[in-house]
Formats: sequence, structure tokens, C-alpha cells
Amino acid sequence: MRRENKKRLLVALIVFIVVGGLVAAFLLAEDYFRVENVEVIGAERYTEDEIKDMVMSGRLGDNSLFLRLKYSDKEIKDIPFVEKMDVKIDDPNSITINVYEKAIAGYVEYLGHYMYFDKDGIIVESATEKIEGIPFVTGLKFDHCIMYEPLPIDNKDVFAEILSLTQLMEKYDIKTDRIYFDRNMDITLFFGDARVFIGNFDNIDDKMIRLQYIIPKLKGMKGVLHMENYSQDSQSDYITFKTDE
Repeated sequence: MRRENKKRLLVALIVFIVVGGLVAAFLLAEDYFRVENVEVIGAERYTEDEIKDMVMSGRLGDNSLFLRLKYSDKEIKDIPFVEKMDVKIDDPNSITINVYEKAIAGYVEYLGHYMYFDKDGIIVESATEKIEGIPFVTGLKFDHCIMYEPLPIDNKDVFAEILSLTQLMEKYDIKTDRIYFDRNMDITLFFGDARVFIGNFDNIDDKMIRLQYIIPKLKGMKGVLHMENYSQDSQSDYITFKTDE
């Protein structure tokens, strides 16, 4: 009986030592692999803290070893306006999060929602709130919107034009209230009560370069600024302003 008790005691002691060692090793490892430095690359529509919260969630979210196992050969998807994210473990205390955002061209309103589309006109997101920095596009004719399908309009080339126009406005720090396409697909930009008739895409870069200097002068004005015939060669002779009656 004594021999059996000693045997049980020995087994219990061994188990205790092993478990204690594992716990101690885990605690030491947890401290050793604690992430202290995080670099976020490519995020514009989310803050760095928002990206960190998405990636480093849960009990061991700040443990680089756990993150390595969790995101090994795995991309993070299903995040609004983000194509994918990947996590790189630089060292036990440092990680890099690469964010690849969707190229959003603009958005339209449909049944109380804002439907965001890419350069191919494909609806990539639906939201109940407007996202800062993405242009509101009006004048396009469609009778339905389906997620992950192209906006059903006849002229598909307009989506690439919208993206190019958006990129030019961002380049020259031009912020418009909305972009309007008429039946001929000519463009009008709205700035409060002032409108700028751009016309077609001819000389669009020249028009945007000049427009950036004109916008401050439009404040408080009501009417249409005609730039449809402007080019760098033609200069200001082809820019006129017609006041609303």
C-alpha cells in the first residue's frame, strides 16, 4: 500500500513539474513574443489603430508567435474597402501589416444606400453612411444594383473615366460636392452653388490643373463656369462664367 502511495505521489509530482514548466515556458514565451512595434502600410480609409484592432484581436492578439500561426500563408479578407491584408513577422516583437485597398471610383445612391463601385463599375460595397473622399456620382441611368456585379448602364467606359477623374482631383486637391454626367456623358462638377462644366474627357489633365486655381474664386458664386473648350494651349480665352438668373 505504501509503495502504491509513493508511486502515485511521484506521478503527481512529475505531472506538477511538467505542467508548471509548461506554464512557466508559456509565460516566458508570451513575454518574449509580445508585439511592441507595428508598422501599417497602405491604409488610407482606416486609421492605423483600426487596422491593428482588426488584425491583433483576441487573447493572444499581441503575440507574434500566435500571429505567425494564425496568418501563415493566409490573407485577411471580407473587410469593407479592403481587397486583402497580410501580416509579416519581422522579429519576435515587430510585425508589418500590408493593406491593399480596393480602387473605389465613386458611389451612387440606391434605395437609401450608398453603393460604391470600382473602375469596372462593379459594386464592391454598400453602406448607409458616406465615406469621406469618395465622389458622389449622379446622372447615370440604372434600374437596379446588385453587390459584386457591374452597375447596369450602357456606357461601361465611363467607370474608367470616373476613376481617372477622381485620381486627378485627388492629385490637385480638388474637392467637389458631386460629379454629374448628362445624356451625352459630358461632365459637370458641383461646388456649392457654382458648377463647372468640364465637357468630355479631352484635355482633362489641363482642365484640372487650371481648375485648382479657379475654385477659391467660385466661393459664394452662383452659375456655371464653362471649361469644356479649355486646353493649355488655348489658355483662358475659352473659360467663361455665366451667372444664374
